[in-house]
Amino acid sequence: MNDGQQSLLLSSSSRFSPPQGVKLSYGTAGFRADASLLPSTVYRVGILAALRSLKTGSIIGLMITASHNKVSDNGVKIADPNGGMLSQHWEPFADALANAPSPQHLLLLINEFVGKEGILMDGVSQAEVLLGRDTRPSGDALLEAARQFHGDKCGGLGAVFMDMLKTLMMLLKAWFLKYLQLPLWLDLFAFSHYDNNTVGVVGAVATDMGILTTPQLHWMVRARNKGMQASEQDYFEQLSSSFRCLKDLIPAEKSKFDGLNNKVIVDGSNGVGGVKLKVLGSLLNALVIEVRNSSEDGGVLNDGVGADYVQKEKVAPHGFGSKDAGIRCASLDGDADRLVYFIVPPESSGRIDLVDGDKILSLFAVFIREQLSFLNENEGIKNSHQARLGVVQTAYANGASTNYLKQLGLEVNFTPTGVKYLHEKAAEFDIGIYFEANGHGTVLFSESFVGWLETRTKEISSGSNGLSSGSEGKKAALRLLAVSKLINQAVGDALSGLLLVEVILQYMGWSIHRWNELYHDLPSRQLKVKVADRNAVITANAETVVVSPPGLQEAINAETGKYHQGRCFVRPSGTEDVVRVYAEASTQEAADTLANSVAKLVDQFLGLGSS
Repeated sequence: MNDGQQSLLLSSSSRFSPPQGVKLSYGTAGFRADASLLPSTVYRVGILAALRSLKTGSIIGLMITASHNKVSDNGVKIADPNGGMLSQHWEPFADALANAPSPQHLLLLINEFVGKEGILMDGVSQAEVLLGRDTRPSGDALLEAARQFHGDKCGGLGAVFMDMLKTLMMLLKAWFLKYLQLPLWLDLFAFSHYDNNTVGVVGAVATDMGILTTPQLHWMVRARNKGMQASEQDYFEQLSSSFRCLKDLIPAEKSKFDGLNNKVIVDGSNGVGGVKLKVLGSLLNALVIEVRNSSEDGGVLNDGVGADYVQKEKVAPHGFGSKDAGIRCASLDGDADRLVYFIVPPESSGRIDLVDGDKILSLFAVFIREQLSFLNENEGIKNSHQARLGVVQTAYANGASTNYLKQLGLEVNFTPTGVKYLHEKAAEFDIGIYFEANGHGTVLFSESFVGWLETRTKEISSGSNGLSSGSEGKKAALRLLAVSKLINQAVGDALSGLLLVEVILQYMGWSIHRWNELYHDLPSRQLKVKVADRNAVITANAETVVVSPPGLQEAINAETGKYHQGRCFVRPSGTEDVVRVYAEASTQEAADTLANSVAKLVDQFLGLGSS
């Protein structure tokens, strides 16, 4: 950066002092904290987003949300050019940026990183960032920290480039006045106007996309970088048209859904997802969606509602009861990137039968496996592509789900905990399916396989294969192509996931009870043990084996061997000095006992004297 740019950065950053005594870390969820602590962090993530855009030559997303956290919290994270999460290579820089104690430290960090990454700051390249936020009251104020352009005040997205803007504007003004005699106020135009939602600077354009679900912003970033239309309406139209296509491809003998079976009741977590789902539902005529606990209902975000609450507590969210028995029920989290289903029992005990992310993964796997078998059995399709289907889980997946998937003959892979690891592994397959039990997951299609599907469906339609237009092979290709457009290829998306669940259930002719009977979860228990230093625990094999401290894994193995269907692992927390314990066994009592026994072992090796 030149002297003018550095001066502007020092001036603007001085207005966003970091909170004293607070250290923030960029994880899978980005930065999260009480909203009052975040203005400086959001300002600095604005700088991060602009630099990332310059480095990649692509559009970057900046989302302000805290997902399933309480309403007083907020957070901010980056969407990379493919719509996925910020490259892990940049996470240490994000941490350093957020925690820089002064404007001078901040400037030093930026200059060093720009030089190390070879980022050009000459104004030739254009940085473009799409901004989104959820319905939290703090969202508007935090958004301003990322995009202030009022007079000489500029936020994180603008400070890096404002000096270049002023220089260019002086040149433009002189040219306009000399040759066109246009008024002086033209120089203000570039500071404030692209359209009602866009703020621009030379080299940096920040477009406010408004209130969105987190997956919508990720979808928009991916679509824009692929040269596609990427408004919110485009998102709704792609999902609804893909759903209708899949619905039209359901065999007549399987289309038995009507009345009660054609309805799903959705808990919107009093967040952004409920409102968006109402819009999406209005575009569908083959599915009745009743939304409760939307942000328009006056309830408190994530308070006794939402996917995280339902999945952890295994109770019905607010507004659900015995009157809903027999109807499919689902729950979104606060920013609509998680989805779980549940069954309300006839009695009003409050307890539910949870149909979690493992069951959603299994449903998708059964359907996709069947479609691939139709393709492979069709000898009429030339050069049949033997697509590689892979399933990806973490160690927290219930062992019963893993056994079920393996019995289907599917390739099951494990990664460390965290969506970024699951997503990366799933991308290695022609079709990769990943889900966490909490309901966060999606289905990834490789570009080469999507291209093959598009080519084959065109050939079949033209008759060049000699394959009848009504064959199961053609329908399978069309179904898989529609799935690739319905499911969000960037991140887990509760809205697209819900539509895919619903259309597959209709295709299979299954009730939610039939779906839930695919397998029965093994009882499990999770605990955490306070330790002096969580980094003393080192794991391997997707966090299922303790490498250090020596002897701990052997002790866990000995304890686990005492229980029928016993399975147990421990892993250090990513955010606090605790070690998490997960245990499974054939009964709940056994799972509880195993978890407590291993927690005591962890305490003996690493604890503070109590567990």
